[in-house]
Amino acid sequence: MMSESEKDRFHILLMGAIDGELSENEMREFERIRDERPEYEKEFEQYKKLKEVTTRMRPKSPPVEVWDTYWMMVYNKIERGIGWLLFTIGSVILLTYGGFKLVESVISNPHLLWIVKAGILLLMGGLSVLLVSVIRERMFTYKRDPYKEIMR
Repeated sequence: MMSESEKDRFHILLMGAIDGELSENEMREFERIRDERPEYEKEFEQYKKLKEVTTRMRPKSPPVEVWDTYWMMVYNKIERGIGWLLFTIGSVILLTYGGFKLVESVISNPHLLWIVKAGILLLMGGLSVLLVSVIRERMFTYKRDPYKEIMR
């Protein structure tokens, strides 16, 4: 009779064998245990079949009509809008704080030449202006898109 630790070891090796993660030494040990204990061969075969079945399983997606109905409901639109609003506010706060800390560290660094400091600050300023510009453009075109309700 196998001890509890030997059974545990077999089950660890079994899971590794099923997933194809055993080294050569572990595979030899696993095969040796299976040869010594034929009752474990049946368990191994059951787990192999289970893995095959679960690998082929796919969750059923709801029909497109269900999603269309879902997004037409006011609560769902508000929920998503509030989530994006909170995410955006949090991002703006963290990015602003990080920007100020970066500017502060660049300005207070005595080892950087003034031209490097100016370059870093101008780069950051330019990226900020471009980011705001792209966001404004997207918002402008989205609000005025006559086809936004049409599915593409």
